[in-house]
Amino acid sequence: MQYDVSSPKEYMESLEPDWRKEKLLQLREMILKQDSGIHESINYKMLCFKLGETTVFHLNAQRGYVSLYCGNIEKIDPTDQLLKGLNKGKGCVRFTKTKEVRKTPIEEFINKAVSLAREGEDLGC
Repeated sequence: MQYDVSSPKEYMESLEPDWRKEKLLQLREMILKQDSGIHESINYKMLCFKLGETTVFHLNAQRGYVSLYCGNIEKIDPTDQLLKGLNKGKGCVRFTKTKEVRKTPIEEFINKAVSLAREGEDLGC
């Protein structure tokens, strides 16, 4: 889904108060606590998280899941240990209604992606 908003605050206010908002808030919190230099904005009609000039993540509530977009997953987790058992594409991780965010290793994955971005690694597709 696309949200026609211009700020993260407007984005959050436009979300329905359901499971998607709950999961999105959990992921957002995990991202923002990684580094005080992470800047949150809107890009491509979804939440965007940058470290300096580098976009590290996009986060969006879809109809049937919440997506964490991260460029190329294999550059962050080449052995698939951090995302094992999660629904993922080449550049996103999807959280459905039944998947409990806090019971997955996604925070370790987020931490590694932020660390790589700090080091100047290219995480893009």
